[in-house]
Amino acid sequence: MPIVSRAFTLISISALIYLSWHYMLFDMSMNMEPVADWTATDLLMLFIMWAVMMAGMMLPSAVPVILLIERVTQQRIASHQAYTPTIVFTFGYILAWCFYSVLITLLQYGLHQIDLLTPMMNSAYQSFSALILIAAGVYQFSSFKQNCLKLCRSPFSILNSHWQGSIKGAIMLGLKQGSYCVGCCWLLMMILFVSGVMNIKWILILTLVVIIEKLAPSGSAELISKFLGAALIIFGLSYWW
Repeated sequence: MPIVSRAFTLISISALIYLSWHYMLFDMSMNMEPVADWTATDLLMLFIMWAVMMAGMMLPSAVPVILLIERVTQQRIASHQAYTPTIVFTFGYILAWCFYSVLITLLQYGLHQIDLLTPMMNSAYQSFSALILIAAGVYQFSSFKQNCLKLCRSPFSILNSHWQGSIKGAIMLGLKQGSYCVGCCWLLMMILFVSGVMNIKWILILTLVVIIEKLAPSGSAELISKFLGAALIIFGLSYWW
């Protein structure tokens, strides 16, 4: 039974990742054409685009945590304790990124209104691109970023203090874990405003960066994070050279 349940969890997460990337590769550019006069439908489509992107970019690095939740769930089943299917925790995790998607959708709309983004959804000015890159780089060195990264990589303290067997408890646990991952990566995602929100090459690069940050050996994770920060600062400064 544990093997079957683990396989179901892996298949479910893999399917979500596949569907997200299928959308990004084949459907996203057709659904989001350049917009001059924004409507409520345009904003809804923009939110859907961001939400699917976040699922596709963040779920791969969350697989170890999801499998940890699955293992704890199986232990609770074996000891006849209250439990909730792991997919409910995953829903809470994705929900955190959906909340982020709402905020970045509104931010993107605002940036379009003041002409900082082009209709092609990329930065209209080198100075704005530089500001985003430097801000993302500096943030990598902040204690808030490092604390969020630590909790996102090692969720044991969250499990010990927030675990509940109810559906609501599982959703809140996923939301809590997801919120730390949002805190870790929210500014990195804004780099897409520099490259172009639908630039699939940069979407892939940022996905790999997130995976490396979260899954690197514990002794080197902080060093990698700060090396990335320095690289982003230098990249940002190059826009002014």
